[in-house]
Amino acid sequence: MSAGPVGARARVALVLVSHSQRLAQGAVELSAQMAPGVLLLAAGGTDDGGLGTSYDRVSAAIEEALQAADGAVVLADLGSAVMTVESVLDMEDGFDGRVRLADAPFVEGAVAAAVTAHGGGDVAEVLASAEHAGGTFAVGAETPGAAEGPGTTDGEPAADGGTRAVVTLRNPLGLHARPAAVLARLVAGFDASVAIDGVNGASVLELMKLGAAGGQELTVTGEGPEAADAVRAVVEAVEGGFGEV
Repeated sequence: MSAGPVGARARVALVLVSHSQRLAQGAVELSAQMAPGVLLLAAGGTDDGGLGTSYDRVSAAIEEALQAADGAVVLADLGSAVMTVESVLDMEDGFDGRVRLADAPFVEGAVAAAVTAHGGGDVAEVLASAEHAGGTFAVGAETPGAAEGPGTTDGEPAADGGTRAVVTLRNPLGLHARPAAVLARLVAGFDASVAIDGVNGASVLELMKLGAAGGQELTVTGEGPEAADAVRAVVEAVEGGFGEV
């Protein structure tokens, strides 16, 4: 099972390897909802449809990914799945260095990596996004940027609101998975660092961790050459209600 653009050349594709065919397909389906412009390939189960992993399925999925993209990031769910991927990469000499195996949680890593890939990230950036997801929801984990977001050093908002703005969530469900992904993809398209309530606006998992509910105010701040445009775009997206109002 695959999801994403057909015939389009994505910069980075994702291959999701699981012991369960349904689990791999479900992770692809979920990630595709967050990043519809990314090629995602499921390589789950054995060749006869049972539980386990298949060297041939993994190899074929990676080859398909590399036919459509410049590189691929692979995520695997359990230890033996990791070993299968490593065997494929060893036999194929790492596909000329174009494929990386992420040390990341299967579902959270896939979602984070897909959103980064959708934003145009290269293999290294997509890999880092997947692996960062491992600490995002850890107990006691400190969210990067939570104490001091971009543009908040002085606590002085720009006079025209260009690098700082406060906006109210209009959609009743708040900043759940889909709108969080919309904002993360939006922010990734600007040459700017944007924080939303102190967390990285380009990280779908950090945005979801906010647990922001409908009617809640969000503070948006930005730094960088396109900070003003980025902040305005975030405000417009939030005020638009993400198609839910």
